[in-house]
Amino acid sequence: MRRREFFGVAGGLAAWPYAARAQQPAPVIGYLSARSPGETTALVAAFRKGLGDSGFVEGQNVAIEYHWAEGQYDRLAEMAADFARRGVAIIVATGGEPSALAAKAATSRIPIVFTTGGDPVKIGLVESLNRPGGNATGVSLLTTAPESKRLGLLHELVPGAKIVGVMIDPNYQEAEAQARELREAAATLGERIHVAYAGNDKELDSAFERLIREQVAVLLVAAAPFLDTRRDRIIAFAAERRLPAVYQFREYAVSGGLMSYGVSLPDGYRQVGNYAGQILKGTKPADLPIVQSIRFEFVINLKTAKNLGLEVPAMLLARADEVIE
Repeated sequence: MRRREFFGVAGGLAAWPYAARAQQPAPVIGYLSARSPGETTALVAAFRKGLGDSGFVEGQNVAIEYHWAEGQYDRLAEMAADFARRGVAIIVATGGEPSALAAKAATSRIPIVFTTGGDPVKIGLVESLNRPGGNATGVSLLTTAPESKRLGLLHELVPGAKIVGVMIDPNYQEAEAQARELREAAATLGERIHVAYAGNDKELDSAFERLIREQVAVLLVAAAPFLDTRRDRIIAFAAERRLPAVYQFREYAVSGGLMSYGVSLPDGYRQVGNYAGQILKGTKPADLPIVQSIRFEFVINLKTAKNLGLEVPAMLLARADEVIE
């Protein structure tokens, strides 16, 4: 059972027909991502679908070049600068705030379509949600907003957990806010949390060791592009340690994670593709309002629960948008 995500758009879309360019080379989109190609295949497909809905097909009337930071945010500045130097038609900056900020710093002229996990106004990407201004617009997926909700779901599943392990990427712009929100939520629930920070592979190994040493009973993986790129390693760790865990995206639950609560990423990336197509047709980014996710999906992997020896409460199952069996 599953309910699809919906997105709300403030304002309208202004566009006019795209002139045929039979004698000119296809425009080039620079696709910049903080994540990795292997774990975002479905998202790139959704982006291409959005482009296709706007009349653009890769390899026919548009070209796409890809730069992947694979969770190493310090690579993004040069990648974005490369696209800017070469004068691509649009920079599509995905995978969260690090890509969007790198693209914004690289150019004030080339149109940018981004995805962010938080508020793009707060971090200076746009002037407002309704009228972004400047050369950038995009989709705010609100991935960081429901951290306390994820903690609450874990509490419902394992109410007697003595220590909750929390994994946070310290290099992510929202890290401090995530840690603060989760500590406040844990205090309200009467739980003790242990935060393990991991922003690279060495730190991830150390985070695993700390979580084992602290004998955490459950695990919450906070939203962050780097942690998404290490999804399989984190899921394998939780399985090996028999830790009930909650994550931000459905893709985690599909890959064997126990639970996820967050937005539908393919829907967001499809909208990014649609916006890129609108810009190729002539619409200015400043006239395209920021799209915000307004509903979330809750997914439970019942097979993983059984492997962990967990009985998922009937009320929790009833609230799930999708149950993987």
